[in-house]
Amino acid sequence: MTAQNIEDRDYFTDEEILNEPREYFRHCLARSPVYAVPGRDYLMVTGFQECIEVVRNPRDFSSIFCFSPYGAGLPLPFEPEGDDISEQIEACRTPDDLLVSYDGDFHSANRAILNRLFTPSRLKANEAFMYEQAGSLLTGLVSRGSCEVINDFALPFATGVIADLLGIPDGDRELFMEVIAASPPIGSKVDPDDVKTLVPHFGYMSDFFERYIRDRRANPAPDVLHELATATYPDGSTPELMEIVKLAMFMFVGGRGSSSKFLATCLYFLADLPDVQQQLRKNGKLIPAFIEEVLRLQGTTKATFRLARRNTTIGNVEVPAGTKVVVAFEAANRDPQQWDNPDEFQLNRPGVRQHVAFGRGTHTCAGAPLARMEAGVVIGRFLEHCSGVTLDPKVHGEPGNRIMQFESSYIARGLQGVHLLLSP
Repeated sequence: MTAQNIEDRDYFTDEEILNEPREYFRHCLARSPVYAVPGRDYLMVTGFQECIEVVRNPRDFSSIFCFSPYGAGLPLPFEPEGDDISEQIEACRTPDDLLVSYDGDFHSANRAILNRLFTPSRLKANEAFMYEQAGSLLTGLVSRGSCEVINDFALPFATGVIADLLGIPDGDRELFMEVIAASPPIGSKVDPDDVKTLVPHFGYMSDFFERYIRDRRANPAPDVLHELATATYPDGSTPELMEIVKLAMFMFVGGRGSSSKFLATCLYFLADLPDVQQQLRKNGKLIPAFIEEVLRLQGTTKATFRLARRNTTIGNVEVPAGTKVVVAFEAANRDPQQWDNPDEFQLNRPGVRQHVAFGRGTHTCAGAPLARMEAGVVIGRFLEHCSGVTLDPKVHGEPGNRIMQFESSYIARGLQGVHLLLSP
């Protein structure tokens, strides 16, 4: 990719960018932290402070196209009229909208339900299950001496944890894993002739989750699905059944998919940085700092999306109502104005928790505490079970010249395979 041809590249459809966007992000940031890509109908926001400015301003920026049949990379389904298009935006709402697409009071009410579920006490109670689950999976892998992390460990582990937390029956877990595995990655290349939901497997799972919620309302159980089934909004009103069903499915898919991606990324860095691995073996208290630096360098979300609902600004750039905005979290987390040597892994980097891997503001990832706890448990268990964790050079090449493949997605950041050699 050259500086001269950037105006010919489209973030949403270019396969090279979908697989590896960093060079594209660097080109955009070098021009402006708020860059109007020539020939495109969106702003690319790559600056750290500018990204935070957007996501902390739900008054001026709508989240409607984060998950939508229209998609952030497709033309608007209406012609913006006037200085405030809030009414036009709300007219585009569909039954497929999810929590991450909600705005205003409706978002706050649904988010309040979710926030009550990821409490420190609940996560602490689930930690013992995580510990046993990780150990059980690792025993066979270590005796074998190798594994492909995503399929052999991360997906079974993350699925088991979120399914146990929710209370999903064992038999259904396998069905869901098969259906999700057969679906394209969330945020695959935009096709203007094929407008559909970003999560096609939701349609399959909907009947299952509706049955779970109805059952929990009739037969209480000590799990999150029961708490969801009986939840009320802060004003005391009862959510519609399908809102609870969508929340439950969103938790399961996010807890399974995003968590497994991040676990695989953590283990990749652990294997690729032997000096850091040794430091963690000597001092387990450094594991949280390791996790935060991995999140900064390679979180599971490349970008989120906003639509300007009224005339506003980002930094000193004027943004008319109806402007689509790509908020590039991965670029912001490597902004040299915010981080010294931003592409370098630094254990105990000053201020590392300021990263935006989990977003910021009202749409900060509700599952962030769960993801951090899972990563801490998993890294600790790998270090306990293995005297050495290394990348398989036959698959990934030698240090300094690694071969890694990523999912083709304009939303998610995830490795397609991590092959490890495990020494007992």
